[in-house]
Amino acid sequence: MLQALDPAPLPDDAVEVARVVGGWGVKGWLKLLPHSAQPEALFSSKRWYLQASERGPKAFEGTLLLKVREAREHSGAVVAQVQDIGDKDVADALKGARIFVSRSSFPSAATDEYYWVDLIGLDVVNREGVALGQVRELLSTGPQTVLVLEQPGAEGEKPVERMVPFVSAFVDKVDLPGRCITVDWQPDY
Repeated sequence: MLQALDPAPLPDDAVEVARVVGGWGVKGWLKLLPHSAQPEALFSSKRWYLQASERGPKAFEGTLLLKVREAREHSGAVVAQVQDIGDKDVADALKGARIFVSRSSFPSAATDEYYWVDLIGLDVVNREGVALGQVRELLSTGPQTVLVLEQPGAEGEKPVERMVPFVSAFVDKVDLPGRCITVDWQPDY
């Protein structure tokens, strides 16, 4: 049944946005666990790219194009009906598969709002120009988001990890084109 899905190249700007939890209902809908609490990227695109899980049995090889008919939130997850999957067993066979969306199809972020994927890898410096590291990941702590920075350690030493709250009290400027974030933070915090 997966033969009905079209193979497709993964776009250069593809971002992993969810994983398939399994089938939902008897008509072959997919249940997804989005990587974001606000999965607008899933809802804004009608073309998703599917790759098999890195672990476990693989129901398919390569990348498949999913044409989304309908997607909506349901009990903390996202459920979706896609073209050419109309059977629960086929949907269940996709458990663990990764869903990618082209970054160009994400909705535009509002002023002073950023997608996490755009912040990862940016250099972080303080007001004095001291390099604090690169953004390795972001953590949601509930009331705020925290930048997790990593800076290479001296030769033979572990990298230095820093955490900086991503709030206006500490973040002076985000320069996406310049790939840099300026913060009011000292290296010894």
